[in-house]
Amino acid sequence: MTASPKVSTRFADADGVRVFYREAGDPQAPVMLLLHGFPTSSHQFRHLIPQLAGHFRVIAPDLPGFGFTEVPAARQYTYTFDNLATTLGAFVDALGLERYAMYVFDYGAPTGLRLAVAHPERVTGLVSQNGNAYLDGLGDAWAPTRQYWAEPSAANRQVLHDAMLHLEGTKWQYLHGVADPDSVEPESYTLDAALLERPGNKDIQLDLFLDYANNLKRYPDFQAFFRQAQVPTLVIWGRNDPFFIPPGAEAFRRDNPGAVVELLDTGHFALETHGPYIGQRILDVIAR
Repeated sequence: MTASPKVSTRFADADGVRVFYREAGDPQAPVMLLLHGFPTSSHQFRHLIPQLAGHFRVIAPDLPGFGFTEVPAARQYTYTFDNLATTLGAFVDALGLERYAMYVFDYGAPTGLRLAVAHPERVTGLVSQNGNAYLDGLGDAWAPTRQYWAEPSAANRQVLHDAMLHLEGTKWQYLHGVADPDSVEPESYTLDAALLERPGNKDIQLDLFLDYANNLKRYPDFQAFFRQAQVPTLVIWGRNDPFFIPPGAEAFRRDNPGAVVELLDTGHFALETHGPYIGQRILDVIAR
């Protein structure tokens, strides 16, 4: 029997934050940086990491406000995507990562793409799994958030709180658009929902919902990176995602005609239902 690659869990001090991360693979191998989304953490890559570790040094951090990363109260952290990207950049520097491919999903896209814009020479490849960078990709499910952007009132903030920040809301994100809901491991959405219940965390998430509007202003910068860098790119999305819809995936070809775009019959958390296939396509497109 072939032994599975060892996956280590560690912490790194970066930007005044104790960043939790998972790592596997040969330390001398090319780096693959896995960047999670809302409301999850590096736990979403628990099956993908061993699959990629034979080809990459795989590193998957938990962003501030998520998973097991610790942000000291004395740090007085302000939860914006600019600040998440600053902490991610400090984390990458703390680990001495000079070159890396990136897998971006959901929140991982605006966070990781800020890093790519700041240091395009470091990026060797890109995987976008429902990681949006185009206005075309914003689905109707954004309507309550858009209302919050237009009028950041306590009432609109409460609407998002009541819709999203509980177990049933998290479970819906995992299961919507999935042909066989029983194929999704319940520990995924259960862990995410449990971590949302930490004191103060729901306010962190609501602050990020509001700040997400600033990501749309950065889309032209992200698209300029795609045009100028032309790195090997795999865009592989769940076509039934209510948040990031298929036109956002197809749009990547406008700026990088060589991008490989695939739409899968699943929802937002495509790794939960199509993990082995996505892992193989990463090896086909990026590892080569």
